Amino acid sequence: MLAYIVRRLLLVIPTLFGIMLVNFVIVQAAPGGPIDQVIAQIRGAQGGNLVRITGGGTGEAGGAPTRAARGIDPKLLADLNHQFGFDKPAGERFVLMIGNYLRFDFGNSFFKNGSVISLIAARLPVSISLGAWTTLISYLISIPLGIRKAVRDGSRFDVWTSGAIIIGYAIPSFLFAILLIVLFAGGSYVDWFPLRGLVSDEWASYGWAHRILDYFWHLALPVTAMVIGAFANLTMLTKNSFLDEIGKQYVVTARAKGLSPRHVLYGHVFRNAMLIVVANFPAAFIGILFTSALLIEVIFSLNGLGLLGFEAVLDRDYPIIFGTLYIYTLIGIAMNLVRDITFTLIDPRIDFATRGA
Repeated sequence: MLAYIVRRLLLVIPTLFGIMLVNFVIVQAAPGGPIDQVIAQIRGAQGGNLVRITGGGTGEAGGAPTRAARGIDPKLLADLNHQFGFDKPAGERFVLMIGNYLRFDFGNSFFKNGSVISLIAARLPVSISLGAWTTLISYLISIPLGIRKAVRDGSRFDVWTSGAIIIGYAIPSFLFAILLIVLFAGGSYVDWFPLRGLVSDEWASYGWAHRILDYFWHLALPVTAMVIGAFANLTMLTKNSFLDEIGKQYVVTARAKGLSPRHVLYGHVFRNAMLIVVANFPAAFIGILFTSALLIEVIFSLNGLGLLGFEAVLDRDYPIIFGTLYIYTLIGIAMNLVRDITFTLIDPRIDFATRGA
């Protein structure tokens, strides 16, 4: 297994290179780069005052200004190209970008004060908190519930829980978040939970026990809203996986040998059925961490990576776009490696070390 892990780690660099290259090329072809954004601000500014431009890290992807640059002083365009680093050929910019990113040097934001790494570090705790707790609670609920639904397939319990799951699946998490705000955050009923931030403003002055309580107090509503949207698919996936395994011949044979239902379920069915559930973990975690959390971050005023990346796309802030993409890719690769290791823990018969990477 150690040899397999080493091979997977060695594949990180070419994988990152390929993903960054594809996205670099796509961004190069996209209209409306950061220079066009600045020109639009210049033309919209009252009195013709020049907007302040920060950043301009080396090697960021981009393109020359388009028709929006017509009528702009060529010297100003040349200065903007130099400031944003676009006076270099695209290939040279990409090589510089990759070299810097391997050292976790993402440059400075074009339109936000500060370095990209400091912006990501400030937003990462929010995204990790939302993603990690939502994933953990979803799995703790969905796996036991899915197993019980499979064992009691067709029973009243199965029917009633399926109804609840359908409702949870049908209601988007952001709508459920609004409902929670109306009910529990001072909307129309009680005011039990806060609406802004990951912790209170006075958090640093609290004792450790108070800090922990305050942290979970702020997370209660957003995590609950995300769990409602996340557990439905996982529960049905678990149920269907167990039902498929329960109907196989080896289960019939195990029962014919006189093994107890519990021994058959957890000694034989569990490790085979859970492989599909574990295989879904990386996609579920990444989806919760960086996709589902965006609207939740907006609704609860949580400044996470999802919101940071969305704002960067609107502003064409390429250093942030590529910096967050780099972090997302690293986390995704790490999650896939964790999945493979978990496979071997669930079913020791799986041996990745004897296979190619």
